[in-house]
Amino acid sequence: MKYGKRIVPLLLALAMLAGCAPAAGKDGGDEVVYVDRVVMEEVRLEDEAVALAAAPAPLNDLLLPEASGVDVKKNDKAQIDYSNVKDGYVMVNFTGTTTKRLKVQVKGPTTTYTYDLPAGAWTTFPLSDGNGDYKVTVFENTTGSKYATVLSQSVKVTLTDEFAPFLRPNQYVDYGIAAETIKKAEAEAGKETDTFKKVEKIYNFVVKNLTYDKEKAATVKSGYLPVLDTVLSTKKGICFDYAALMAGMLRSQGVPCKLVVGYAGTAYHAWVSVWSEDTGWVEGVVYFDGTAWQRMDPTFASSSNSSAAIMKYIGDGSNYTTKYLY
Repeated sequence: MKYGKRIVPLLLALAMLAGCAPAAGKDGGDEVVYVDRVVMEEVRLEDEAVALAAAPAPLNDLLLPEASGVDVKKNDKAQIDYSNVKDGYVMVNFTGTTTKRLKVQVKGPTTTYTYDLPAGAWTTFPLSDGNGDYKVTVFENTTGSKYATVLSQSVKVTLTDEFAPFLRPNQYVDYGIAAETIKKAEAEAGKETDTFKKVEKIYNFVVKNLTYDKEKAATVKSGYLPVLDTVLSTKKGICFDYAALMAGMLRSQGVPCKLVVGYAGTAYHAWVSVWSEDTGWVEGVVYFDGTAWQRMDPTFASSSNSSAAIMKYIGDGSNYTTKYLY
């Protein structure tokens, strides 16, 4: 996949204030260490809150992750494949038998990410902090919120480029198994080669075709992950779904972008940042209203018919605080 030499500075924001989850405090990467000095070392892991704020394309052309087996740490319960850290990801597989909840913690140079891990399958986790030293740890639940270490591996990461982690599928933006999403992105982009126009077309598709799912926002549980083809077929979702669908569609078209989780004011929230070759990752204005660029926000825009008040809020970057990048 190639992206154009001229990429207009872009940032797409996806949010919904009404119906957003309240600030979750210590969810996700904010770990509290617990040590049982008699039996085993354990850590207390909090669940990540869900960001609520209201013919298939040829897969062999996509940048799909693989557990290539070159560099692997393993024991009788789990495997960590770190063969492709230069491409911005690691893969983990719990091969043992368990009825307990499993988690993976990816501790980077500046941020610690905590993910749920399904058993019996390779799962991809991005190295979102860029270059530096990481520690990847697999945990198995013991009691309550306490987890025991199953396997860990430290790696030094030097990326091929800064957007390597944000082009491939991962647990949060899993377009690798979303054939209909890839197909729709290809149909919406058409033969367009200009990155900005691709983004505009996919943005408009999401705004015009998805509606905010208030019932889902009220009942969704920790550990929820968007299934992109399901979001596409039902045409509704929470802001996490909006952001993941747009990020998956854009990445499948070779557009580097981050799914960002943080806060819109005090509401837990998700949006998408798009890369610019001229300025790097842009956390600024993107929507051109005829005189100036404004921040675009599909969830706000689709639920408010792009009212002037909503667009003004979206355009104010101070309303957004980044916590995690996926």
